Amino acid sequence: MAGFGSLPERVRAFIALRLDAAVDDAIAALSERLQASDNGLRQDDIRWVPRTNFHLTLLFLGPAVPRERLAAISAPLDAIARQTAPFEITARGVRAFPNLGRPRVIWVGLHGDGLPGLAARVAEAAARCGFAPERRAYSPHLTIGRVRSPKSSGRLRRALGEAAESTFGVSRIERVMLYRSELEPHSPTYHELAAYPFAADTDEMKALGSRG
Repeated sequence: MAGFGSLPERVRAFIALRLDAAVDDAIAALSERLQASDNGLRQDDIRWVPRTNFHLTLLFLGPAVPRERLAAISAPLDAIARQTAPFEITARGVRAFPNLGRPRVIWVGLHGDGLPGLAARVAEAAARCGFAPERRAYSPHLTIGRVRSPKSSGRLRRALGEAAESTFGVSRIERVMLYRSELEPHSPTYHELAAYPFAADTDEMKALGSRG
């Protein structure tokens, strides 16, 4: 686990999950097709997320988190992970915020029975550590593009509609990660600060429970 003492006094940070490489590849292939298509917008009208930045955010901690606050939430994240069994997430469906008729954020839907509970436990732990609670309902998704142009493109809407029911595969989730984000002109750079592995199996979880 990385130490936090060498970090700047304040960092942009979030808690996230990563999908399997094969699923990332399938999503990246869709992104490339959308970029290559005649979607009615100039290339710089859409900021596409590079494959290396694909992730599922569990909780955005803030744009300027004091490094001692990161150290404070590390132990609760480790405890949550040690009491969580690995689970699967299915990447399915292409959607947009606010909707496919007026796409501003293009994303892939993520579905998993273990996901809502994990997100809730992480949010509760963060609140106990003094982080501001997320007031919006949790909506698990993976962002692939942000439409920067205010104009609407019928061709983009059609391309998204054709991809709406796409499926990208299943990922086995075995850890939760703490990331630092550095904003740059073209795309942010993410640095993994720490990884918290889940319990290996249910027997281990039972043993942890009996000791608690």
